[in-house]
Amino acid sequence: MFSWLARMASACWKPVRRYARMNKDDDEDCSLEDPLLWSRELEKHSYGEFSFAVVQANEVIEDNSQVETGPDATFVGVYDGHGGPDASRFICDHLFRNLMRLAQENGNITEDILRSAVCATEEGFLTLVRRSWGIKPTIAAMGSCCLVGVIWRGTLFVGNVGDSRAVIGSLGKSNKIVAEQLTRDHNASIEEVRQELRSLHPDDSHIVVMKHGVWRIKGIIQVSRSIGDAYLKKPEFSLDPSFPRFHLAEPLRRPVLTAEPSLSTKVLQPSDKFLIFASDGLWKRLTNQQGVEIVYNNPRAGIAKRLVKTALTEAARKREMRYDDLKKLEKGIRRFFHDDITVVVIFLDHELQGKKARVPELSVRGFTNTVGPSNFNVLRGIDENGRSVG
Repeated sequence: MFSWLARMASACWKPVRRYARMNKDDDEDCSLEDPLLWSRELEKHSYGEFSFAVVQANEVIEDNSQVETGPDATFVGVYDGHGGPDASRFICDHLFRNLMRLAQENGNITEDILRSAVCATEEGFLTLVRRSWGIKPTIAAMGSCCLVGVIWRGTLFVGNVGDSRAVIGSLGKSNKIVAEQLTRDHNASIEEVRQELRSLHPDDSHIVVMKHGVWRIKGIIQVSRSIGDAYLKKPEFSLDPSFPRFHLAEPLRRPVLTAEPSLSTKVLQPSDKFLIFASDGLWKRLTNQQGVEIVYNNPRAGIAKRLVKTALTEAARKREMRYDDLKKLEKGIRRFFHDDITVVVIFLDHELQGKKARVPELSVRGFTNTVGPSNFNVLRGIDENGRSVG
């Protein structure tokens, strides 16, 4: 029985054999487009179609993301980095392969398997920090939120570390689209999170501090859960005063952040129409309900790009600008107006369940590359061991 289940789990993602680059030329009317916005208009996955978009704000983009599709399963990951791109890049390179390994070993996909994959990825990155600490101490201050979703056999598994968010759009009464948030935001701006931190650290009056009008953990960081940020988890990685942005006034007695994911499982129903996975840069500008209404009321092709552009238009409006003016600003300067934003919209076509639809076995990844924009989003092959092929 175990060997049969292991083979079934492995078959969800068969070896991928295609490789192609995606660049700005994939967009129509590219001369009119935002030079820091990249998108995949529409692709197929095992339960329907998906749309993918990323916009850069930082000098070096810190978001990484991926969609892995196979004949029987779909994997989505959105990794919103901070302090640098290393942690989010590491998650993109290792989380999916950790999940595949554990699924094959256990012959199943469950919340516990997803939790174990996230924890293995955290341990792997902390090992990298330990090896690199002597020559690159700033790696101890690099971390990332981690939002992951797996659709397998009609069930959605979601794990979240940080303040990225997954929202499902479902048809309710009178055929109106209704938003349901599937994840919990781990951010000190939320009173419940601050209370949780205070209860966990009753002897630390500075566990959460209001700084520049924003609640921050130890006066430094907003998210209460992350992968990485080793300097806030292990005393051995504390940074000295030469790194004032990350220096703690008092020695770290115990971890103030955790990589423990919040998890949820949902059996998908015919009324569930699509999923939005996005970094917090989108949700700072749009409510959950606004997001699902935009998806529901517009064509599928390019819908992720439409969500990003709507968020950017709102960001520009709040600064009394037009989006046409905002998109002329260079990376780095853009960070004063908005964050890096990643959006993946997964459509759920329930009539495909149980059918052998022709689904390309693809890996779509958004990742940091300093060569230039044309190398930002890559469609590339990943074999069953997580290695690039093709």
